[in-house]
Amino acid sequence: MAKDPARPRPTMAEVARAAKVSVMTVSYTYARPDRVSEPTRARVREAAARLGYPGPHPGARSLRRGRTGSLGVVLGEHLTYAFEDPQATRFLAGVAEVCAGHGLGLTIVPITGEPSDTDRVAEAAVDGFVVWTTSDDDPVLPAVAATGLPVAVHGGPHHADLPFVAIDNRAAARAVAAAAFAGARRPMVLSFPLDRARTPGVRDGLDPAEATFRVTRERLRGVRDAWEAGGGRWPQVRVAVCARNSASEADALATAFLTGPDAPDAVMAMSDELALGLLRAAARTGLAVPGDLAVTGWDGTDAAAAAGLTTVAQDLRAQGARCAQLALGEEPAAGPDPAEWRLVLRDSTRR
Repeated sequence: MAKDPARPRPTMAEVARAAKVSVMTVSYTYARPDRVSEPTRARVREAAARLGYPGPHPGARSLRRGRTGSLGVVLGEHLTYAFEDPQATRFLAGVAEVCAGHGLGLTIVPITGEPSDTDRVAEAAVDGFVVWTTSDDDPVLPAVAATGLPVAVHGGPHHADLPFVAIDNRAAARAVAAAAFAGARRPMVLSFPLDRARTPGVRDGLDPAEATFRVTRERLRGVRDAWEAGGGRWPQVRVAVCARNSASEADALATAFLTGPDAPDAVMAMSDELALGLLRAAARTGLAVPGDLAVTGWDGTDAAAAAGLTTVAQDLRAQGARCAQLALGEEPAAGPDPAEWRLVLRDSTRR
């Protein structure tokens, strides 16, 4: 029987009742099978399969001692993203810093979009979870909550019963879009994916509510606020959607949309990585920045500074640390406010 990620994890006691044996017999079936007869073991495993019970939580023995010695980070990306993406590495560095201070390990739990994701979460031997930004409808989030372990969510979704860490993405997007679109006639957003399907392409008149990734949705709303405050109409703003936060993907997509009569004269990118890919494509196309094309990024990376890119600076390391502190149930340490952000104006935008 397939597990419903929205339902609580079946207990050993429920398996014992279904198999008409003691809880100790169920425990021995998994931990010391030599002490249980083959017919009884088969009956226990059949009942477990029927209920969707995957076996004792791998951390159960350690949890009885108090902790497993590891904090889990649920990463809604390919595993290599943790090591290749500058923003992810900064965030994970903050998580790791807190873990190191407690003598804990860090377990990365990659999410692939497959049904096995919820099992991977349920079976993770960790003391708590930090969930990297995911979509509103990701079944992994209820699976995390069903473990009963402490959880902190970064970026979204925002559930009232789960600790949450993020900047005000809408306000920050409003500020950076105002800088990006100053004097623009053909504005564009270079966007993160809208949903778990991660379908790339250029959209006209996109309703921000279509985005099930909260970060994407809030930033689109902020851009709309800025454009309409300047007298524009939202359908005038085209949205180029990338499947991943990848400079090479942004480069490829921009190579197509930077030519022709509808080519943008201003682009607000949702990350420095996307903006840097766009700048490469603009250079090959012979466009002057910001004369022909104004460009902004997001995150405040060293690469953005070197490129003279106007951007939103945020402290992802501090955000990672705060998430780890919340997941471990400790009071926030003194230091930067992870919710702070600031607009950094440089030479890639018109004054």
